[in-house]
Amino acid sequence: MIKHAMTKLGLTLAVALTAASPVLASSEGNAPPAIGTRADNIASVQRGAKLFFNYCVGCHSLQFMRYSRIADDLGLSEDEVVQNFAAFTNAKIGDTVVSAMPEADAAAWFGKAPPDLSLEARSKGPDWIADYLKSFYVDHSRPLGWNNKRFPGASMPNVLWEMQGIQHAEMGHAKEGGEAHIEGLKLVTPGTQSEAQFHETVKDITSFLQYVGEPAALKRQSMGAWVVLYLAFFTFLAWLLKKEYWKDVH
Repeated sequence: MIKHAMTKLGLTLAVALTAASPVLASSEGNAPPAIGTRADNIASVQRGAKLFFNYCVGCHSLQFMRYSRIADDLGLSEDEVVQNFAAFTNAKIGDTVVSAMPEADAAAWFGKAPPDLSLEARSKGPDWIADYLKSFYVDHSRPLGWNNKRFPGASMPNVLWEMQGIQHAEMGHAKEGGEAHIEGLKLVTPGTQSEAQFHETVKDITSFLQYVGEPAALKRQSMGAWVVLYLAFFTFLAWLLKKEYWKDVH
């Protein structure tokens, strides 16, 4: 009976995996390249915070993040955070990060208000964000003159174009009855940064958003080593206690 149940379970799993395989293959084929961010790389997160507040906070908020928390977690003084970050939105150290752009104006200019990015790294993943930031290209059919290979039809302009440069889409041959698809992006006008430098810029921004998505991860990871040491010490004491109790038992 047990063997029959296990066989049935195996067949069920096989059918489920077979049915899901086209979706899995499609997801893997369209998966963004790994960016290799680490939210515990404080230097990278600090650089990413500077870039975010220079290029992104004009449109995007981080409504679940307070400036004071950024100061504590990233080893910055409150004065540094107020002068370099909060000044962009005229905020105080205890305020949450809210864009200075009114939602009504943003909706009128971009078609809809730009999303809050507090949980963007958790919902889409750091690799998706990095690939998105690298995938803008010129498209004169769009209202703002930009489109995005990773997220077609995006209303966001390429705010990093000066550093990255200007890319054009290389279109493939259209299939019968279909539209041509983008095969790749070609840099036609170099930016102020090399490809490697811009990769690091995107990596820093993504690291900051990854940190914002789960600020407690920094403390959790720093405590992990101490927890492991405590468990190892406790295990050693338990072993000594066991030896003491059983030393006269033959």
